[in-house]
Amino acid sequence: MTDISRESDFRVLVVGSGKLSSELLENLKSKSISVVLPWTKRDDYHKAKTIVVHAGSGRELADVVLFCSRNDSILVELSTSGNLDTSKISFPTILCPNVNVLMLRFMAMLQSSGHHFNGYKIEIVESHQSTKTSEPGTAINIANYLGVNTDQIISVRNPETQKDFFKITPEYLSRHAYHKITISDANVSITLETKVLGEAPYSSGLAQIIEGIHGKNLEPRIYDVVALVNDGWV
Repeated sequence: MTDISRESDFRVLVVGSGKLSSELLENLKSKSISVVLPWTKRDDYHKAKTIVVHAGSGRELADVVLFCSRNDSILVELSTSGNLDTSKISFPTILCPNVNVLMLRFMAMLQSSGHHFNGYKIEIVESHQSTKTSEPGTAINIANYLGVNTDQIISVRNPETQKDFFKITPEYLSRHAYHKITISDANVSITLETKVLGEAPYSSGLAQIIEGIHGKNLEPRIYDVVALVNDGWV
């Protein structure tokens, strides 16, 4: 771990109590990060510039926004709950419906090329562990890129369906993200399928995002992480 007195490094505060926040607290590492702390220890190590990673349900969000406003901190929003009022943001905020970098590059491709499939039949299926109750942020963004109404997304939370039809092996039924996009006309069908299995890709992906913004002069506004990928920051 690097010296926490270096002002160019980030102090990262992780907000949340679920699997993702626990994974980040345990595994998030980067040469630009001096220390990773839970939100409850936000009064520690004031010297470093702070990134607040919100991976919670939204209960602490008002306090997070107030903290970032007062301290000119960067907010990385991982929650897809939609509770963040973006109209009142006065500090750099990065919206991340996904933090796996390979998935983000795939989403960047869809964002820039999705208009080519206007007029075709498009079906979007997403699957996550049965305990997931928040909105499927990645699928929603994919639908927006392809011009599909988000209420047409097919969401699957049944472990037997996930195992039998999507070939999710038992050890990953409790933590996975699966997306299937089918684009077709009367004679041709194209299928794009993604699988993220387990926990490790998220902490390493967030580390790459943090490396990408290190040394950048971020304006006090909303940033789309997919746009950062398109800009070559990640």
